[in-house]
Order: sequence, then structure tokens, then C-alpha cells
Amino acid sequence: MGIVPVIVCGGAGSRLWPLSREAYPKPFIRLADGFSLIQHALRRAAALEGARDIVTITNRELAFEVRDHYAELGLEGLRHRFVLEPEGRDTAAAIAVAALEIQAAIGSDEVMCILPGDHTIARLDAFVAAVSSAVAIARTGRLVTLGIVPDAPETGYGYIEADGADVVRFVEKPDAATARRFLESGRFLWNSGMFFCAAGRMVELMERHCPDILSGCRASLAAARRMVDESTATVQVELPKDIFATVRKQSIDYAVLEKARNLAVIRCDIGWSDIGSWTAFAALSPRDAGGNAAIGPAVTVDTRNSFIHSADRLVTTLGVEDLVIVDTADALLVASRHRVQDVKTISARLKAENHPAHREHRKVHRPWGTYTVLETGPRFKIKRIEVRPGGRLSLQMHYHRSEHWVVVAGRARVVNGEREFSLDPDQSTYIPAGTRHRLENGEPQPLILIEVQTGEYLEEDDIVRFDDVYGRDLQPSKPSRSS
Repeated sequence: MGIVPVIVCGGAGSRLWPLSREAYPKPFIRLADGFSLIQHALRRAAALEGARDIVTITNRELAFEVRDHYAELGLEGLRHRFVLEPEGRDTAAAIAVAALEIQAAIGSDEVMCILPGDHTIARLDAFVAAVSSAVAIARTGRLVTLGIVPDAPETGYGYIEADGADVVRFVEKPDAATARRFLESGRFLWNSGMFFCAAGRMVELMERHCPDILSGCRASLAAARRMVDESTATVQVELPKDIFATVRKQSIDYAVLEKARNLAVIRCDIGWSDIGSWTAFAALSPRDAGGNAAIGPAVTVDTRNSFIHSADRLVTTLGVEDLVIVDTADALLVASRHRVQDVKTISARLKAENHPAHREHRKVHRPWGTYTVLETGPRFKIKRIEVRPGGRLSLQMHYHRSEHWVVVAGRARVVNGEREFSLDPDQSTYIPAGTRHRLENGEPQPLILIEVQTGEYLEEDDIVRFDDVYGRDLQPSKPSRSS
């Protein structure tokens, strides 16, 4: 019997807005050490004794970004299995798919180690020891969770009431008075969201407590598209949207944990945080004499108890206190540090107003590379496009816009209507609206070009894909210019 870490990577991208977005959620945020949260999650998983197979559950649109972050680490000896959801159906469905996949492909007795992809753990040795204890109990047939010994009456976490190593009950996020009572009692632990169970045992529990979710996930896996890359020991399992979208949404806590009996808990002090707010994020950085912390260029004068995060621009403050300031290329957050739990309401409002800043950064990641919107105006948009070596955009066309491409670096392979040709630096091509076209980088260095779009409608949904090597949906419908 071995162990299989299951890294769950997703999220709405709302609690750490504007650094996180719907299409670039919290796991991809980089900390001051330069590593992203998802990279830290993989490094922790790889440090567990006996961990060789790694299962990652993520959204299909995030898969290439996850793989890029993993590849940066250069960890060897791991066998990756990526399970791609067409849309999020909450954690019960994600865990059900993982359990069924591990049971069928690796072994029913393998102990699943469910690890969120967006947490921080400061004490790796203590974490590894706690997991070792949890796995030993899980091998006896019990479901085991890690409970964090609280050091404050935190209202942002769920709690576990424990009697020794036994779980008495799970408790939702309490109010301040209840949290203080929990802390004083010594019987309550923070719910870390990490738990451990043999794959076959998890399937049994879900068959008993949420059989409809398990059945839908089993049908999804049966119809999934599988791709195996033996050269990298990687398996990709892409779930079908028409089936998976019908699976009932429910958290694993409600679906199984709160109903199952004989659960165990490991008390641990591992320097854990779920980074659920800007206050938690700021706590990761050292503070100056005034209680201020900063990541990126910042100058503080007569400033107290504030946090600044800037990716590029210099941020200066004078005569202020208790502020959280987060500056990105296209959005600036200025908030009272006492209200940062409500930042998600800003993201929700932007989403309701269909503002692009709720979903994506100005620099947008795609399977083939990135594009950055440099300027937008009436009837035009200018982008910087970077295509990774081997990257290939879909064969596509647009109804409402024309495009001009100018190569800055690298060599572009171009399909423009019936013509196929190459472009070198300083060379360009014009693509009229309604023309099928494709861009590809067959060189070992990045391809960089400037794209100028012109037309009546310049939104990203004006695209018809005829062929796509990344398996994205082909889109034959014509967009509304008023959408």
C-alpha cells in the first residue's frame, strides 16, 4: 500500500482580488520567495515518503498553467495524472473522481492524501510527520483529517471538535464570541481541508452518503478522453462536459465528512494558513517598525499597520494607517485592513457588470503562451503576443475584426487564408475579417509579435475555431455585437 497525493487546484479568484482572478486563481499567486502556491503544494507532496504518483484535479482551462508551474520546479521521478474538469462541481465531485481514478489505475488500497493547492505550510518537517501519522491510521480503514491547533479566535476558518484523536463534529465558521469559546476550551481545531483515506474506502463512503455524485463521476470517467505521454510519465484525463455538468454540486464536508462515523484527527502545529484574505497574505511578510509589510517597490512615510503589494509601479504612502494596497497592471485595490474579508464582494460586482478585470489580468495565459493588451480604443486593440516554442494557436477566424501581425522576435509560421508562409522580425501580414488563419512557433526560442485589431467588435468571443491541438471547444456560433 502506497500513498497518492491529490492536489486540488481551482477557486473563484475572488478573495485575493486583484492579484487573483477567475481565470488566474489563488494557486498561481507567487509568494515573496518566487514560488507559486501550487508549486509549494507540489513540493510538499513530493516530500512525502512513498509519494511517486501525483494526481492533480483542476479545470481544463487551467491545465497548461498548472503544468507550466510544475515544469519550472524540475522535480524528477514523479508520475503525474491530471484530471481536467470542464467546470467546477465543488469538492465532493473532485474527490469522487480522484478516488475512482486511483482505485482503477493505481490501486484500491492506495491512501489518498487530499491537499489543497493554495495553502501555505511553514514547517515542512512537522507536516511530513503529521501526514505519516495520518496515513498510518488511514490504512486501518478510517478517514483522517489534519486539525490545526489554533492560536487565535479565528472566524474565517471552520472548526473540528475533537476528543483525543477522534472527531466529534465539524463546525461552520463561527462568530467572534463562539470562536473565543472554542479557543478557551482546548477541544477545537481549525479544519485544514487536508484529509487521508484509502481510495477504495472513500468510494465506499461516497456510495453510502452521496451515491448520486459518485454515479455521475463514474459515468464521467467512463466517457473521459485519455492521453498518455510515456516520455514524461504523464496521463491526462479530460472529463466530458455533457455528463460532468449534471453532477450535483456539494462540498466534501457536507457530502461525506459530516455524515461519516469513526473519523480521526491528527492535531498539528505546522505553520499552516489557507491564505484566505489579504490579512493572511500580509502575515507571510516581515514588518517594519511601523507594522508595515510590502512586496514590490514601496516607500512608506508616517504609515502604520499597512500592507502594500505592487508588481511593478512604485507605491508610496504618507500619513495613513490600517490600509491594504494591491496594485496590478489593470486594477488597484485600496481597502481598510479591517474589511479585507469583503474583497470578494468587489470581484462579484465586477462579474455582475461583466468587467474583464474580474476574470483575467491584462496579461492573459493560454495553452500556447500569453497575450498582453497594451492599449484599447474606439475600433482598435493592440496586443503583445508571445508564443512558446512549439506553441500553435487554433485555426480560427473572426466575424467582426481584422488583424495586423508584426513579428518582433523569432520566426512565425502563418496560415492566412489559402496561403502558408513564414515571417521573420520586421515582417508583417494583414488578415481580413472572415479569413481563416493560424499562428505557430516551430522554433526553439519564443515568438513575439504585435497584433493590431480593428473593427466594430473586438471581444474575445468573436472567434470560430476550426481546429485546435489543445482540445478546446470548437465554436461555430456567431457572437452578438451587443454581447
